[in-house]
Parts: sequence; structure tokens; C-alpha cells
Amino acid sequence: MNPTFIQDSLPFEEEATVFADLILPVPVPRLFTYRIPRVLSGLVKIGARVIVQFGKNRVITAIIAKLHTSPPSGYQAKYIMELLDEEPLVMPSQIELFRWMSEYYLCTIGEVMNVALPSGLKITSQSKVQYNPDFAYDQLLTEQENILLEEIKKHQALSYDEIGRLVEQANVPALIKSLVGKRAVILFEQVKERYKPKVVRKVRLTAAYEHDEALLNLLKNLEKQPKQQEVVMRYLSYIPVQNNPALNQKGLEKSVFAQEGERLDSSLKTLIKNQVFEQFEFTVSRFADLPNSPAAEVNLSVSQQKASRQIQDHFQDKEVVLLHGITGSGKTEVYIHLIKQALESGTQVLFLLPEIALTTQIVVRLRKVFGDEMGIYHSKFSDNERVEVWKGIIEGKFRFVVGVRSAIFLPFTDLGLIIVDEEHETSYKQYDPAPRYHARDVAVVMAYMHHAKVVLGSATPSLESYFHAQSVRYGLVEMFERYGAAALPEFILIDTKLEKKQRKMKNEFSSVLLDYMEHNLKHSEQTILFQNRRGYSPYIQCDECSWIAHCPNCDVSLTYHLKAAEMRCHYCGHKEPVPRTCPNCGSPKVKTMGFGTEKIEDELHLIFPEARVQRMDMDTTRAKNAYQQIIQDFENEQIDILVGTQMISKGLDFDKVSVVGIFDADRMIHFPEFRASERAFQMITQVSGRAGRRAGKPGKVLIQTHNPHQELLRWVIENDYRRMYDTEIVEREQYGYPPFTRLIKLIVKHAERDVSQRAAQALAQKLLDELGQSRILGPEPPLVERVRNQFLFEVLIKLEREKINFKAAKTFIQEKVTDILTDKTLKNVQIVVDVDCM
Repeated sequence: MNPTFIQDSLPFEEEATVFADLILPVPVPRLFTYRIPRVLSGLVKIGARVIVQFGKNRVITAIIAKLHTSPPSGYQAKYIMELLDEEPLVMPSQIELFRWMSEYYLCTIGEVMNVALPSGLKITSQSKVQYNPDFAYDQLLTEQENILLEEIKKHQALSYDEIGRLVEQANVPALIKSLVGKRAVILFEQVKERYKPKVVRKVRLTAAYEHDEALLNLLKNLEKQPKQQEVVMRYLSYIPVQNNPALNQKGLEKSVFAQEGERLDSSLKTLIKNQVFEQFEFTVSRFADLPNSPAAEVNLSVSQQKASRQIQDHFQDKEVVLLHGITGSGKTEVYIHLIKQALESGTQVLFLLPEIALTTQIVVRLRKVFGDEMGIYHSKFSDNERVEVWKGIIEGKFRFVVGVRSAIFLPFTDLGLIIVDEEHETSYKQYDPAPRYHARDVAVVMAYMHHAKVVLGSATPSLESYFHAQSVRYGLVEMFERYGAAALPEFILIDTKLEKKQRKMKNEFSSVLLDYMEHNLKHSEQTILFQNRRGYSPYIQCDECSWIAHCPNCDVSLTYHLKAAEMRCHYCGHKEPVPRTCPNCGSPKVKTMGFGTEKIEDELHLIFPEARVQRMDMDTTRAKNAYQQIIQDFENEQIDILVGTQMISKGLDFDKVSVVGIFDADRMIHFPEFRASERAFQMITQVSGRAGRRAGKPGKVLIQTHNPHQELLRWVIENDYRRMYDTEIVEREQYGYPPFTRLIKLIVKHAERDVSQRAAQALAQKLLDELGQSRILGPEPPLVERVRNQFLFEVLIKLEREKINFKAAKTFIQEKVTDILTDKTLKNVQIVVDVDCM
């Protein structure tokens, strides 16, 4: 396929008047108008993908957003180079959602498209060099140019990389440029679509051997070729064509014969060559090997039935219902009941989860009920797997999808229900790149567009959602008892300050926690330990001169990772080996300070050498199936102690967990951020909810703290969400924070600190002049002032929900941001706009 030649052959008559407005995946705030060639007239549809040339050399994928007959003003419309889809892959409702997101989150529609489409639906282009058949050798070529031209003629076309391997010259681009100038070669873009269906190679008997007599003769003739005879016998053991010749059409995967080694595989090749077998390819689903089982019945308890009825009652006059159910109350069973009702009514369902850590257990549970009707969509899946789900929804294969935040972009056409589980989770917020959206909030807008209903579920709802429920904007359903007579865990506060005084602490472990863990090990019970900081140690320090290892690109200390024997920056990824002596004073007294999950795991191996310890954090779950494997091992009781970060706090359900230990609770509670109390309450409550989920076996939650008398810990122990909410909501109203205001954070970046500060001050002043002092905070440097060698300053805008036109205010803010970006005295300044910042 050569799009350049397609373009050259297009008609350029003025009567060709059909145009398409396209969404291009570029950060430019507009659509681009292209002309539709006559050969494609009548074939293009809104939502289909096309290939277009953008700029001089760039070839990209675009989406048709509008068809019309008005030529663009100010520029000559280029032709669409190629149509990729006969039927649209992006629905009109999706394009409407893209537009809304670009307006609400102050980004471009192209940025939304770029995040929305899985990479497998976007086109890659690669520059290639081709011999020019019109070249007449009337210009003198160098020896190197002659050699290269002959290679290009021999191969028809070569990429830059291929030329680099063939030609012994450092400056390949200069050589190609010279050949282009002499008109000896032509440059073009070879365009490839990334998605490829999963194909399995199969074999089957040729028609001549489908019947009994022919098969008997074949086996007799192969008596002197025992390996070939074995191949035929193996095929018949899987596909008994002698009983039913029609089975032969399905064939058998070639991999079955490779299992016995090369010799059997070689015999199969001989039989294919002799036309006993024929080879063919079969397209299969990438989800064929996911756990599946016959449909399982879900029996709701009395309280679950009541909750389900109340949700349905609220749906009569409310679009959104908040399901506030304590940990272990059985919210998942209520979700399943609602999903079944929605699917029976003929509509589609989207079930959002905050992290892929949750999908492993829940997918298995949901598959038992919904089987192959359910699709799964998350970032650990390959591009091809995500494209398969995308196309499966359009084709009607998947009417129910479980996914993480990016699943809101899937091409639903008849959405009836959206469930957002653990709706309070910060994982639903995208921070980079734009759009910096919150999936929960987008889900509510998306449901409105589809005339669908939304259930927001959580044991610890966000203050915003609970406020909307109290204001009767959302329906509210509450479940305050655990499913199956399981009791809430007992809390034990451990005063680490006192333990240190009494010298009872063993590194980071209190004597009380160690006693309970030892008891658990003796009685074959499991333990979960929570520390919301990965790595071995947050930083390394010299005992003599107090030197601390810092990242050269960011204003943060480097985290020490023991197993990798290196120090890492968790902001930019910079890595360094661990110094044997202090680089500042030369002292060998360099030691680790503080502790992360890796250090806890390491110490547990020393304290309990017989225990089976596993760590679950970002470092141990990078591989595709790592989450699944760890959770499966823990579920199968192959792990005694699971150490992890916040990913162990979310929705996991293990019968044998009777002790949960929480480290460093004080750091969460006193974090310098207005949501600190809310988030600490949510985190501690959620982690605590993993304990004692078995009837008749209440769990223990041990919280290590320097101050056991903190009010927030009392709210957690008493499971008093309402007290936390009532206290926090008063402060939020008093100081003008959500849900009473909307926050927009403007982050100004530049490689020079003074330029970044000047730009931030100029921006803040422009905003102050119109919005007033009370609505503008800053500019101030954030906690981490420099990231990736860019100095940051933040301006926080607080806009009242009731007193101000939010849309008009955002338009004004965008104008002032543009003023700074186009100021020639502030070159290379970047400004990140984060609407509804967390």
C-alpha cells in the first residue's frame, strides 16, 4: 500500500465538493477539513478512521466527525489518502463525549482522541526510500550513491534503518537527501495498521482421507513410517472423523504435534507435503483462555435484596445512586443482580474498577455468572486485546464490560447501566497526559448522554458524592452489616513511641504486631501488612555529614531498592548505583533511612524465616499476569504474609486473613493537603476491611502510630464515616474547598526557575484582575519544586459552584493561559491545566 501514489491519482477537479471535518490526534484546538476523493464518495461515514497527510511528512490516523460541502477558508483542503473502516469504529455518542471532555477539561479534542483510542487502532507510518523509475542517470552519482541506489532497486524500497545497516556511512540522512536532490529516489510513507487478529495454524485431513476405507489404507501404507502413522493416530484421537467426517472441518492446532518434539513436527510437514493433511489458519479470541465456567446463581441476603430494591426505586427519579456499604457488606452481589436486570432488558453495562489489581478476583466471580458475554478492558492487556474488546462491543459480542478508567471511551451504543466501584479512589483520575479527567465524573455525563443509570459504590464515599447524596441530587442506599454474619474487625492501636521507650520495637515492628503474626503462622492463618511506600528505604544518608542522595533531575531524594541494588527516582525514573562511601565526605557510614515495602519484606524473612512472604507493589507487578499470580497464590494459601502498598486495600476478599497490620498511619493523616483526613480515613478503613471476612472469625487490625489518641483513628475504629464527613464538610465550606467550589490548578513549567516564577506571577495577576483575590491562591512552588529538570509553580483557582458561570470562567482562564504561552518574553514556558484537580 502506497498512500502517496493513491493521492497522486486523485482527481483535482473543482466539482469534487464533499468535505470531512476530522479529529486529528494533535494538541491543536480545532477540527481539520479534508477533501473526500471521488473514489471514496458515498463510502465514508462519521466515526470511520481515515489516513491523512498532516504537515509535510507526517501521515496519521484521523476520525471523521462531520461531512459537509463547505470548503475551508484560509487554506486548500488536502485529500483524504485512505479510508480504513467500511463501518464506523467510533460512535456518534463517543464524538459527543470527546467534545464535552475537551471543553470541560480545557484540552483539545485531538488530545482526547489520542487517549481514547487504543494504540492498536492508530496507524504507524515509516519513511521509506524507493527508486525513481524516471531517473535518467544524467547526474553524476558518487560511488556510495551508486551502491545505495542499486540496493534500493534490488529491494524495491528500503527504510532508513535498513539503509543504515547496508551503507557504511555515518550520515545516512545526508546521503538520502543527496539522492532525493538528484531525483534518483522518491520518499514515501509506508503505513501499517497495528492491530492484528490472533491467528492459530491448524491442520486437517484432505477430503480424500475423510472416510473409513481411505483412512484404513492410509494407516496401512504408513506402517513403514511409524512417526507419520503416529501423527495420523494422534489426529484421530482428537478429531474422530471415522465416527463423524464433518468434525474434520474444524481441524487441530499444529501445536499439538509440536509437543512431542521436532521429529513428530517434521513428520507432519511431510504429510502436508504429500497432501494427506492441509494447513489453514483460524482467527481466535485472545480471551479464549480466561477462566470460564457454567453460569452461577447469585442468592441475595435480605439486606442485599433491600439495597437492590432501594436502588431501583431511586432510579425512578434519580440518574445516580450512591451505594454506601461497609467493607464486606456484599456490594458485589448487588452489582451482579443489577447487571443481570440491565442485560435482560437488552441494554449494555459498564463496570468500572479503580485498578487492575481488583480485576483478577472480580473477573473470576463475574465470569461464573456472565461467561463469554463479558469483556475485560485494562492497561495490562496488549494493544491487540484491547482492540478485540473494542470491536467486540461494536459487533455485539460483549454487552457487558469490566474495565479501568479508560473503559469510559469504549464504543457503547445502547448503554443502560454504569457501575463505578470504589468511587472514592484517586486511581480514577488521570494526571498525564491530557485530558486530565476523572472517570467517575465522566461516567455520570456519559450516562446522561445515553439515558443510562449510574451506581457509585464505596465503603468510604468521597465527600463530594456523599454531599450530592445528602443534597438529594443523588439517591442514597446504605448497607451497614457484613454479609453472611461476618463481624467487623477488632482494632488495636499500638503506641510506637511507648514501644520505642520500652525498647520493644524490632526495627519497624512493634512487639504486639509480631506476637499476632506469630500466632497467625502457628494457626495457618494469613496476614496482610500495609505500608504505602514502595522500595527498601525512602532515602540514603551519611551519618557523618548528613549528605542525602538526591535525583539530579528532580527535587526529591532517591529511593533505595535492595534487590535491584540501586537508587531510583519515582518521578523521572533516574537510576544510580548505591555508593559504597559518601560522595561528599568519603565516610563509609552511609545508611538507609525510613522503610518501604521491600524493607518490610526483607526483615520478615529474618524474623520469620519459615514464613512464605510475598510483596505486592508497583515493582513486583510490572509483568502482565503478576497481579493475578500473586492473588491466586495468596488465595490458594501459598503465601502466609502479603506486604503491599495501597493496591492491597481495594476490594480483595480472602477468607483466611485474620490480621491486618498498618504501618506509618501518622504520615497519611498529617500529609499537607486539604483531603488528607478524608483519604487517611478511606485508606485505613479499606485496608482494615480485608480482615475477618469469614463468618464466626472476626479479624484484628493493628495500627502502629505515634499518637493513638488522634480523633481520626477513633472515627475509623467506630466505623463512623458520618462523623468524619460532618467534621470535614464544615471545614470545606469555611475555607472554600470542594464540594462547595471547583478547583482548577495551573502548573507553570520552565527549565529556568526565574522564568517559571515570572510566568506564574504574570498569569496569577491576569486572573486576579478579573476573578478577585479570594479565588486565586499562589503562585507557589509545589512540594516537589523541580521534576525532570523543569521548575514548577502552581496557581490554584477556586470557583464557587453556585455564584459563578463555570463555562465562562474557563473560557477566560484559557484566554489568559494563551496570553502567557504567546508572550515572546516567556519563551518555552509550558502550562498544564488540571480541572477538578485532586
